[in-house]
Amino acid sequence: MKKLLFIAIIAFGFVFESQAQTVHYKVITSVESIVPMGIGRSRIIEEKASIDAEAFTTERTDGKKSKQKDVKRSDAKVDKFAETKLLNFYSIAGINFQNIASNDALTSSKINTLSAEGWELAFVTSGVESDSGKGDGNGIYITRYIFKKVN
Repeated sequence: MKKLLFIAIIAFGFVFESQAQTVHYKVITSVESIVPMGIGRSRIIEEKASIDAEAFTTERTDGKKSKQKDVKRSDAKVDKFAETKLLNFYSIAGINFQNIASNDALTSSKINTLSAEGWELAFVTSGVESDSGKGDGNGIYITRYIFKKVN
C-alpha cells in the first residue's frame, strides 16, 4: 500500500510539473546572398525584442473585417536585433566553397551558443529566390531555425 501511494505521489508530481511548464519559441534567420562577384549581403538575424502578434491581427467574418486595431504596419518593426555577418556564396570566380564552409562554421557556432543557453533546435525551413535567367543575377537563400525552450 505504501508503495502504491508513493508511486501515485510521484506520478502526480510529474503531471503537475509538466502542466506548469511554458514553451517559448525563438526564430533565427540566415539570409545568404546569391549575387555574383560577392557584392551581396549575407547575415544571420536574431530579434532581441518581442512583439505581440495579436496587436497586428484582424479577423474577417462574413466577408467583413473586424474592427481595425490602432496600429500601423511600421509599428511591427523591431529596433533591437543582432546581425552576424556571413560570407556570400559567390565570389568573382563563381561559387566559393570556402565561403560556404565558413558560413556553416558560423551557423554551427550560433546554434551551439543558443543550445548552451537552453534552446533546443525544433524545426528548420528554407527557401530560395534564385536567379531568374539572363540579366537577373540576383537571389537569396533564406533559412529559418526555430528553437524552443521549456521553462
